Amino acid sequence: MSGDADRRHPVDGDIGQQEMAPSKKGAVLVDGIILNGPTTDAKAGEKFVEEACRLIMDEVVRKATDIHEKVCEWQSPEQLKQLLDLEMRDTGEPQDRLLELCQDVIRYSVKTNHPRFFNQLYAGLDYYSLVARFITEALNPSVYTYEVSPVFLLVEEAVLKKMIEFIGWKEGDGIFNPGGSVSNMYAMNLARYKYCPNIKEKGLSGLPRFVVFTSAESHYSMKKAASFLGIGAENVCFVETDGRGKMIPAELEKQVWQAREEGAAPFLVCATSGTTVLGAFDPLDEIADICERHGLWLHVDDLLKKCYSANASYLFQQDKFYDVSYDTGDKSIQCSRRPDAFKFWMIWKALGTLGLEERVNRALALSRYLVDEIKKREGFKLLMEPEYANICFWYIPPSLREMEEGPEFWAKLNLVAPAIKERMMKKGSLMLGYQPHRGKVNFFRQVVISPQVRREDMDFLLDEIDLLGRDM
Repeated sequence: MSGDADRRHPVDGDIGQQEMAPSKKGAVLVDGIILNGPTTDAKAGEKFVEEACRLIMDEVVRKATDIHEKVCEWQSPEQLKQLLDLEMRDTGEPQDRLLELCQDVIRYSVKTNHPRFFNQLYAGLDYYSLVARFITEALNPSVYTYEVSPVFLLVEEAVLKKMIEFIGWKEGDGIFNPGGSVSNMYAMNLARYKYCPNIKEKGLSGLPRFVVFTSAESHYSMKKAASFLGIGAENVCFVETDGRGKMIPAELEKQVWQAREEGAAPFLVCATSGTTVLGAFDPLDEIADICERHGLWLHVDDLLKKCYSANASYLFQQDKFYDVSYDTGDKSIQCSRRPDAFKFWMIWKALGTLGLEERVNRALALSRYLVDEIKKREGFKLLMEPEYANICFWYIPPSLREMEEGPEFWAKLNLVAPAIKERMMKKGSLMLGYQPHRGKVNFFRQVVISPQVRREDMDFLLDEIDLLGRDM
């Protein structure tokens, strides 16, 4: 039993609790505002969090693999404005109303974790990374110094180290970014800094015209990065590709020589391993040889901090009591940065390297299965044999199957994919992207990514497209 002495002298974990508790006496007012005590109702807040988490479990997590649920509850923008209470008011609203709003948000949002969501290059629900996101949202860390994010900086370091080992490098550096577009911008700026370090302080004045080379199949963010960095979108040279969407090395070298003859300053080649639409892989070895001959950027270690460091003395003090090499925020263009590596780390810990490998192998196997089914079925036609998990194909409705493949045929086929997409969205049965591409009229692009996808979903995809389009 505890005696009076124990109560007068609490254990270390309880020291100062009485001093920390807000006083109920002697209220302090400033400009009519009471400063004593908390400003929020903790009990009510905790209850709201519990009920909202229960709602998420019931309406999102548990339904993630239910094929009987709709992928989306389609509403037009004007209809959705009427269905949702979007107005912010002067006074707060009761929690039961907030929970109703949460329910509406879930109901009318696209279920990207549905097994039949194939619309973009992301899909599916991973339970471990979801928990990781819950943790980081609750803790609300900002990854720039070790003192505010000790765990998450070490996690990012561990993940980067492991990824560098997998690539086969003995050393290297990296940073987790919010997406591929920002990563491409980092790469372009690092390459320019390597070519001309003075640009960090002196700017672009007096420098030659910088030129970037990338595949004609590359991601559109390369032009955005050039525009953002002051290089100019017109100075992104798109290198022609072969029939499978791979950069042609001879065309690259030709354009490099041409740029030099024009007095420009080539400094970067951006190759692609898995293009956005066709999933093509550029011939990296041949491209690397060209970069080496011409002194162009392809890979350089240890430039992130040199390129981006601003040495903010109020944040990155060098006289801290710990190893300041862990204050990695100075190698980022951002200040506050989310701990995105934690999600990857959590799933890697849960599945292991072999488990992640199995997910990739399964996705590729499902892709091969879909290709075989497309070849078997009347009315479906591949653009080309896929190299990766990107499956590009046309659906040709019965009314066009006997028509000669001339201008009229292709003009009519161009209308098919958008019309089927509209029907599937309004029905809510699945979501699949389509696009035209370099002279090819609109076609569907299916990419297997979600771990929830099964062979049955591949069959359903083709069955549903045929069902929605057979009367066209």
